[in-house]
Amino acid sequence: MDNNKKRTDTVQDFSNTPDAGLAASHRNTVSTSTNVSASAGIVTTNDSDMRKVAFASCLGNMVEYYDFGLYAVATALVFNTIFFPSTDPLVGSLAAFVTFFVGYCARPIGGIIFGHFGDKFGRKKALLITMSIMGLGTFAIGLVPSYNSIGIFAPILLVALRLAQGIGIGGEYGGGMVMVIEHARPEKRGFYSALVHAGVPAGIVLPIVLLAGISSVMSEADFLSWGWRIPFLISIVLVGIGLFIRFQLAETPAFRSLQAEGKTAEAPVVEAVRKHYSSILLGIGSKIAESGLFNIYAVFAITYCMTKLGMPRQVILNGVLIGAALECVMLPLFGALSDRIGRRKVYIGGLLFQAVLAYPFFMMLNTGDVTWICAALAMGLALGHGSVYGAQGAYFSELFPARIRYSGLSLVQQIGPVLGGGISPIIATMLLTQYGSYGYVVAYMIAIAVLSSGCAFLLKAKRI
Repeated sequence: MDNNKKRTDTVQDFSNTPDAGLAASHRNTVSTSTNVSASAGIVTTNDSDMRKVAFASCLGNMVEYYDFGLYAVATALVFNTIFFPSTDPLVGSLAAFVTFFVGYCARPIGGIIFGHFGDKFGRKKALLITMSIMGLGTFAIGLVPSYNSIGIFAPILLVALRLAQGIGIGGEYGGGMVMVIEHARPEKRGFYSALVHAGVPAGIVLPIVLLAGISSVMSEADFLSWGWRIPFLISIVLVGIGLFIRFQLAETPAFRSLQAEGKTAEAPVVEAVRKHYSSILLGIGSKIAESGLFNIYAVFAITYCMTKLGMPRQVILNGVLIGAALECVMLPLFGALSDRIGRRKVYIGGLLFQAVLAYPFFMMLNTGDVTWICAALAMGLALGHGSVYGAQGAYFSELFPARIRYSGLSLVQQIGPVLGGGISPIIATMLLTQYGSYGYVVAYMIAIAVLSSGCAFLLKAKRI
């Protein structure tokens, strides 16, 4: 059977039949060939060129999340001391996590701005701008003087640059994912979208390796004085690489078809909210636990082990590093599984697994044993978060038609984390400070996992 005609009975295209000649032309970019499914009206890129698109998007995503992940790790390791000095380490961490949250609050703004821009003028143009904003913001953070040098202006500058980071990444995700989804065949969207998502844990691994390596070759005083700045400053090199890669990508066939036919949305965000409000609301609810639990594993666990258990920084960093590296491997496997058995089954299964894992996760951390700590983080990141995140890209993208896909997906993906990953380290730290035990943190983890499972159960996507 012709692969281009598989499952065409389940596929709809809201942009009407694309112009096949237009879809085949990728002028001034990497040349790709396209396939047209006549019955479905969908233009896709062949497998060989699809791998190039996915690889380029994954690398671009990794550069973006290197910037964002670097801030997350530095928040737990450094910023509580450098920018928010306090006699109580947990109080300093709480203040640092608030600035971490500010970045999440800015993400919906970026999603709205660049969702509109990407749906109206093109995905590729929007992605070049978002990467530039993100990279320059990260580089500038490495230049901010400490609280001891300029007082209150230090955290103010940090918050301002964090806002820039949030706006950049808010516009980045939707465009990067849509770029892959609109190039891929519907029956392989799960796999290819998960490859893009692999850039996220990879982007977390890189700053951890750099920070760990730098801290291991210098004294604590030197690391806190200037060593932590090095990964922020060298991010400008990664941004240059990412921009070069982005320039090589062609615009998606679906968008070029809409543009040629004059069918791009005039107000894509408004149209998405007006016509797809239920998908947006349920998508946001489904997103809360994915992002919230990820930051429990990758961010809060670092603070917990260092401040509550008194463990060396390197031990917990190694655990997060192993877990994130394993997640890079597991994500495409779970994405491919979602292509075979359905996105929703994989998504809900991963959320329920994390609800069951919550209490054992902290029990394993509390052993203080390196093996158990690594096992806990590997289970949380690679299996729990990996299964949910592996299915999520295609699952949420298929909620919206091409003319508003960038905007609709951005609303879900950027508002959800404000209620999930943005506040989960804050809530967990407050609960730990108030009650002195992880029991309430476990209850919080279970509650958001169940909430998101219920929303995902009601969320039905079509392969459009």
